[in-house]
Amino acid sequence: MSAPANPIELELFRHFLVSVAEEMGVVLRRSSYSVNIKERRDYSCAIYDAFGETVAMGDHMPVHLGAMPLSVRAAREALELGPGDVALLNDPFRGGTHLPDITAVAPVFLPGSKHGGSKRAAFFLANRAHHSDVGGMSPGSMPLAREIYQEGIRIPPVRLVRSGQLDRELLGLLLANVRTPVEREGDLRAQLASLTRGAGRLTALVAKYGLPKMQTNMCALQDYSERMMRASIRELVPGVYTFEDCLDNDGTSTEPVWIRVALTIERDSATVDFSGSAPQAAGPVNANYAVTLAAVMYCFRCLIREDVPFTAGILRPIRVIAPEGTVVNALAPAAMAAGNVETSQRVTDVVLGALAQAAPELIPAASSGTMNNLSFGGQNPRTRAPFAYYETIAGGMGASSRGPGYSATQTHMTNTLNTPIEAFEHQLPVRVERYSIRRGSGGDGLNRGGDGIVRELRFLAPAEVTILSDRRQRGPWGLAGGAPGKPGRNTLRRGRREMKLPGKTRQDLRADDLLRIETPGGGGWGASE
Repeated sequence: MSAPANPIELELFRHFLVSVAEEMGVVLRRSSYSVNIKERRDYSCAIYDAFGETVAMGDHMPVHLGAMPLSVRAAREALELGPGDVALLNDPFRGGTHLPDITAVAPVFLPGSKHGGSKRAAFFLANRAHHSDVGGMSPGSMPLAREIYQEGIRIPPVRLVRSGQLDRELLGLLLANVRTPVEREGDLRAQLASLTRGAGRLTALVAKYGLPKMQTNMCALQDYSERMMRASIRELVPGVYTFEDCLDNDGTSTEPVWIRVALTIERDSATVDFSGSAPQAAGPVNANYAVTLAAVMYCFRCLIREDVPFTAGILRPIRVIAPEGTVVNALAPAAMAAGNVETSQRVTDVVLGALAQAAPELIPAASSGTMNNLSFGGQNPRTRAPFAYYETIAGGMGASSRGPGYSATQTHMTNTLNTPIEAFEHQLPVRVERYSIRRGSGGDGLNRGGDGIVRELRFLAPAEVTILSDRRQRGPWGLAGGAPGKPGRNTLRRGRREMKLPGKTRQDLRADDLLRIETPGGGGWGASE
């Protein structure tokens, strides 16, 4: 660890750096084309030191931010990035998470001999955006796939920008493999603009305060996060705590997919061991190591009561064991679309379930435990152009010793917003007929779990629809005697006929079909009086 820094100066630099990441996010959102990024804010931005270690993150998505350091590492190892270069990647087996999440990585070189010229990058910047379509067998690129090749175009670490010049041939190759090339190009250019803004802001900070002071405070922020994380772990009761929970199925069978954890707390460190978890699945629920690491990082960060910097230091006291070939560390050519969005939520649930045994008053009951992924596409009869759309739908938050859970909110590994109905209906041949709280879906208890959502969509044109959802068989668990939340439910109404749909399904919808998604409520906390 470095020597203790001036606490006032450290706090100033913390806010300087976070503000840069936040501003990168604003540029990305406001210059993007897609509803998913502009309205739902399905993106994340972060700053890394010269070694690719996290020093600041925006207030964006935990599932992105915890996994992005491995993307930066993959880009740095595969490419010798020079001034003006930008790397692009999405391959889950080469630093990505799932294919719709495209990550852009850029080095920041400082001008002039005062800082060593351009021989070595002083910092790295990265952003990740969920693109509403990257090709594959289904619109929205979240298919009920059996192998990665069906899910879309895979991008290993490649240079999209070389010495400040966009590689138009490579861009053309990418756009030739997606359904909505204009929207994709707009979102990619927004990612590049975000990196440019971040580089400018960091360069200005170095010009004002000097590189040595910047580097000193970056190291100090990482060390401070580590100290706070160790202090929080020391408050837990030492021991070995086990917990297991499952996904309903993998979409190709009816068998549950179990995730098991053994959590060892020893003084100021922890080992999180997922040995015994299910083998990688035939369906798309597989997660890679980066996603599992992100979920663990999120859970342990939640133990810290103070507003600690979200840096690489948080993970220093934590060892994560995720055996290769399991659903929490799958190998090629496993399908991965739902691992990032569904399995990450269940990893969170099992880690929190284990932590609840070590700190029962700190941990809430299970939240909805699914992102209720809905993707669809077809041809818009009004514009005669193809469309592809993706969204996650909120659910109920688990209750805790402090009070009831919130209703109709995104929880844990997601941090997106809903798409405003006006924007939704303006862009897509779909009408929102109901969007309401699912009353009574939260689990009973001394403190009730939050309620889920009811969302009804009337399709005005034929569309291919994919749903990747979970907690349809078993509701989110309660704690301390609290009851579980109600499971979710998916239904399709065609004329007078109503059909129950599986949690993971692909459907060809007709004009005038009504799709209703009811999301799970959160678990209750404490026995009812």
